[in-house]
Amino acid sequence: MKRVMTGALIAAFAGIAGVGSAAAAQPSDDQGTRQDCRTYSSVTECGKPKLDEKQQACVTAAVQQGMTERRAAVECRAFA
Repeated sequence: MKRVMTGALIAAFAGIAGVGSAAAAQPSDDQGTRQDCRTYSSVTECGKPKLDEKQQACVTAAVQQGMTERRAAVECRAFA
């Protein structure tokens, strides 16, 4: 009987923990739309990045060398 109760408690705890972690993993969409996020070189950027002049020049140079503008914007913002 003790093993049955222990198994039931473990199953109940796993169920509660699973529901809590699943809810935490859901993105928060206040506007009901999905954000435009991308990750390059372990850096994640969502939305349109705000770039200063130096970063914008970096993006322009990287695009001229063949990098996509989206990737260049993330990397230049992170590393320039």
